[in-house]
Amino acid sequence: MMKQAPYLKKGDKIAVVCPAKMLRTPIDAGLDILRSWGLEVLVGATVKASYHQFAGTDPQRTADLQRYLDDPEIKAIIAGRGGYGTIRLIDDLDFTAFSRSPKWLVGFSDITVLLSHTLAVHQIMALHAQMPYTFTESTAEALDSLRAVLFGEKQAYHYTSLMPNKPGNVQGTLIGGNLSLLQALEGSVSEMDFRDKILFIEDVGEHEYAIDRMMRTLKRKGKLKELKALIVGGFTELGEEPIPFGQTPEAVIGSLVEEYGYPVCYQFPVGHIPDNRAMLLGAQVRLDIGERDVHFQYI
Repeated sequence: MMKQAPYLKKGDKIAVVCPAKMLRTPIDAGLDILRSWGLEVLVGATVKASYHQFAGTDPQRTADLQRYLDDPEIKAIIAGRGGYGTIRLIDDLDFTAFSRSPKWLVGFSDITVLLSHTLAVHQIMALHAQMPYTFTESTAEALDSLRAVLFGEKQAYHYTSLMPNKPGNVQGTLIGGNLSLLQALEGSVSEMDFRDKILFIEDVGEHEYAIDRMMRTLKRKGKLKELKALIVGGFTELGEEPIPFGQTPEAVIGSLVEEYGYPVCYQFPVGHIPDNRAMLLGAQVRLDIGERDVHFQYI
C-alpha cells in the first residue's frame, strides 16, 4: 500500500542538499522563499561543496543525504538542483529509518532517480517539483503548486495545448519524471511499474533521435502498452542536428503510442520550464483531456 509523508506545517524543519551536480550560483533567494512559507531550513554541506562537476565526492553526497534521511526532525528533503550524479549514490543509501517514518523528497530532472527508487522500492510517494536552483526562474503558479502540495492543499491544473491532444477522461495513479532517467532505471530495482498508470514524461537537451530511441526502447519492453494515459511535458533545448530528424518530440511520441487506446495530452506544464507544476508520484489523479483543453486534478 502506498504511503505518504505527513503534510508540512509552519515551524517544520526541512533540509536542502545537492545529490548530483554542484551549484554554479548561490540559491539564497530560493532558501528565503522556503523560509517565507514558515519552514526552518537546514542547509546541507553539499550546497557549497564541489568535486569536479559534482557537489562533493560520491561519499560526501551520500553522507549528506543520509544524514537527513535518518534525522527524525527533518520533515522534507529538497534537492538544491539536479544535473547528474544521483544514480552514483542511490545503491549506497540506507532507507531503513526513512521507510519507518516517511518524509517528503522533492526535486526533478536527475532527482527522478531518487523519486522513482522511493516509489518503486518503498512504496512512498515523492514530489516532482521545482528546486531552489530554479525558484527564481519559476512561475508563481509552479512555486505555489509546490507549497500547496507540501502543505496539503488540493491542486488542480488547467491549460490549453497549442497542438491537438488525443482526448479522453481517466483517473488513476500518477508516475513519471525525466525520460532519460526513467529509461536508465529500466531493469533495476528502482524502475517504476507502468501498468495501469498515468505517466508523465519530460526532458531537456536531448536530440530528437535520442528521444525516438528512448521511447522505442520503452515500447519494445512493453512499458507503454498498458498505461491509462500519457502526459507529455516540456521537451526543451533540443540538440541541433546537421541533417533534420524530421519529427518533433511530440510527433515521435504520438506516432509510437497511436495504436493504444488511452488518451494523450501535450505541452503539459511540467519539465525544464518555468511553469513546472508539482506532480506527486503515487497520488490518485483525474485527467480530463479535450482536443485542446486539459484539466488535471488530485483526488
